[in-house]
Amino acid sequence: MNNPPLVVRRVTFVQLLSLLACAAPAIGQLPSGWRAHDWDRPTPPLVNPGEGALPVPPPSDAIILFDGGDLSQWRDAEGEEAKWVVKEGVMESVPGSGYVYTRAAWGDVQLHIEWASPKKVQGKSQGRGNSGVFLMGQYEIQVLDSFDNRTYADGQAAALYGQYPPLVNASRGPGSWQSFDIIFRRPRFGGDGQLLSPARFTVLHNGVLVQDHVEAWGPTSWLKHAPYEPHPDRLPLSLQDHGNPVQYRNIWIRPLAEQPLPPPIVHYETIAVHLSGNELDAIAGRYSDGFRVERQGRMLFLRRGGQKLEMVPRTATEFGLRFTAATIEFEMDQTGRSTALTFEMGGDRQRVQRPTAPPVKP
Repeated sequence: MNNPPLVVRRVTFVQLLSLLACAAPAIGQLPSGWRAHDWDRPTPPLVNPGEGALPVPPPSDAIILFDGGDLSQWRDAEGEEAKWVVKEGVMESVPGSGYVYTRAAWGDVQLHIEWASPKKVQGKSQGRGNSGVFLMGQYEIQVLDSFDNRTYADGQAAALYGQYPPLVNASRGPGSWQSFDIIFRRPRFGGDGQLLSPARFTVLHNGVLVQDHVEAWGPTSWLKHAPYEPHPDRLPLSLQDHGNPVQYRNIWIRPLAEQPLPPPIVHYETIAVHLSGNELDAIAGRYSDGFRVERQGRMLFLRRGGQKLEMVPRTATEFGLRFTAATIEFEMDQTGRSTALTFEMGGDRQRVQRPTAPPVKP
């Protein structure tokens, strides 16, 4: 039979990880070089986050997901009323009740959430004050009582679970209110389902930077590496019931522009005309108030205040600067030699004279 034609396809590193996840597992195949949940992975250093004032008031454009009143913004996995409880202005996970999900779906967001593990310490490692904040229901920032509680590094509080430990352990003690501020950029998929860019996280735990623009390798998961699969651009946020009565309060969210605004277009000066050596020499030299025009080969430079700025000719008497929005115009005498220049930048204009050349001795 005929062999099919060979198709060569470029894949990104994250896509390569997705392919490896379907193959036989190999030690160190993840970008960190560590296996998921490795007990020997170094734990983050301890940092005292200080006594930051909580709760943090929401900004004027925030959408309130929970302000201590009710769970009207939340549902259970089946779309029914959330089965967590509200008491004394906080919402509390009810063991066995399941995850809760926002009724609205979200993509790129800034999320603020405050939480507290149980004041009475019970259990250890992952069994102590365990919950989680799931962006798009798939990418978890771990909630855990990590105060004097040894566990694997990629599973402690503020970890991107199973992938990135926090940079530092900024946890407060059991029962203390803590905060997460999360900047989340969703993954982008092409029309054919191909991953274009991974999910990205920046996280502050109690005001301390713990995740610095990290890229998720795929959805977070327990015991395994899960590859990216195409999903909608917006999905609900969820909070995990892990069997511990973790409390939450003051949850607000700000949708972010799906694509960050592009930087302004920078029009760098380009040479519009080419001047002869005589034309360059006609304007090179000293001017008053510390201005000087220097010639180096076919190029002119403006010296001013210790700066050496490349000049780009637009005409024989008008110049711009290569990287600065400024204009230099020269006044010429009947012999074609400059007598003055006007420097304009930021709305300010300064005209300076060129000293009269000394008479030529016979």
